[in-house]
Amino acid sequence: MNIMDAQSRWSVSQDVLCFGPFRLSTTERLLEKGGEPVQLGSRALDILIALVERPAEVVSKQELIARVWPDLVVDEGSLRFHVLALRKALGQGRSGTRYVSNVSGRGYCFVAPISRAASPPAILSNSLAHLPVGFPPSPTRMVGRSETVELISEELIARRFLTIVGPGGIGKTTVAIAVSHSMLAAFDGAVHYVDFGPLGAPSLVPNMVASTVGLPGNFDDPLAALPAFLRDRRMLLVLDSCEHLIETIAPLAERIFREAPEVHILATSREPLQVEGERVHRIHPLAFPPDDAPLTVACALTFPAVQLFVERADADGTVFELNDADAPIVGKVCRKLDGIALALELAAGRVGAYGIKGIASLLDGPCRLLWHGRRTASPRHQTLSAMLDWSYNLLPESERVILRRLSVFVGAFSLEAAQFVAAGNILEREQVAEAIAGLVTKSLIVVETNHAGALYRLLDTTRAYVLTKMVDSGERNTIAQRHATYYREFPERIEIAALTCAKNDGTAERWRHVSNAAEAGADPEFKPDSLRI
Repeated sequence: MNIMDAQSRWSVSQDVLCFGPFRLSTTERLLEKGGEPVQLGSRALDILIALVERPAEVVSKQELIARVWPDLVVDEGSLRFHVLALRKALGQGRSGTRYVSNVSGRGYCFVAPISRAASPPAILSNSLAHLPVGFPPSPTRMVGRSETVELISEELIARRFLTIVGPGGIGKTTVAIAVSHSMLAAFDGAVHYVDFGPLGAPSLVPNMVASTVGLPGNFDDPLAALPAFLRDRRMLLVLDSCEHLIETIAPLAERIFREAPEVHILATSREPLQVEGERVHRIHPLAFPPDDAPLTVACALTFPAVQLFVERADADGTVFELNDADAPIVGKVCRKLDGIALALELAAGRVGAYGIKGIASLLDGPCRLLWHGRRTASPRHQTLSAMLDWSYNLLPESERVILRRLSVFVGAFSLEAAQFVAAGNILEREQVAEAIAGLVTKSLIVVETNHAGALYRLLDTTRAYVLTKMVDSGERNTIAQRHATYYREFPERIEIAALTCAKNDGTAERWRHVSNAAEAGADPEFKPDSLRI
């Protein structure tokens, strides 16, 4: 559809509704804010349309369910989930704004003033018409990251140079693209996106950036020409997937930051660039339910990890509606997958084949590493195994060895435990400590710090992956024996520590290591081959 066709279709429609900063075309099923499409699921959009058609009137829950799910039997939890998604998309509650009101015991009501417009402004006709060449489209649906996008956008304006850091599959690129779209107006469209993912040769990095920002002509040394070309230009430069070319990208980004004061830089990487001017924003997993409380569908659907899982399972063509019986199982799945977006999407895509209980049982084995996702995803995001191959293959051999050996730990472990178990007869304890610091930086180990000190752990999917590597290395039994030795002696270590500190009776320390102590076993029947994946 060309721009003229779009304008004519809008102009003949009388179903363009305006409220707050939003415009909604009910016939086009398009919600926009400031000329940009609003990320909203189809069912949440159905609810919005049903409510705005009857403004200031209570629409019962039964009517909404019949409208949105005409051929399905669903409970009110599903309706609440999509109403929550709608409210988040509209920004309800910010600066006191209210759009959708809950009338207790009756239903929902659209309470914001509504006006009609015969046609939208020109920018609504084709919001992608003026995007820079090669600029990726805005994410169609993003769960649980709206506040992150807002925070990064604010930091980027204030700091100029920000790197989004996190493990593979957590959603760094999705967030960066969303930030880029939100910043188009602020930079008058001068937002340039460079995807380094497919690039293998470091020598091509300067040329790729130069061609993206429009540096004219051929230069023998684009690394020198780029800062001069950018010096008086105001733009946002997005450098995506930097980790495999970080030694080349880092000094280039630093030089642009120093010599081109109007250029803002947003990078994504599994580790910081570690250069002048950079501010790091570590992106966290999607929040998932804790395992210490009963879980209903209403409670579960307040967690972004559950929202994403349910949405992707539904989008896969599976007739799936979360209920109270399955909510605890889905909560367990989300915990097991550590709230990693890619892992949740891949698992949700198998619900039709295995069911919720089947998915939960399969997460204890390595087969989940091979589940395939979208055909159009980058090769490193096709499977969890490919995603982790990408990170693992970038490591120096010493860090690979340490990471493999750390897969013996179940849950959290201390630096002392890691040094005892992973050093073996070849590595020094100092080497283990330095490797752990590097693996933390590269988002392959999570560090948890509290008043009792620092503990480390591997994300469950990472652990499953490197445990297979340890099996292949032939070290499994040896490392498992060292793990067992350490934790069989652990109670004695705790008692000694308690005697040296009057305020410490060792109880809290025991609880921090209970998973590993249980894994090691206190009885002589312990067998290293029983180590769980």
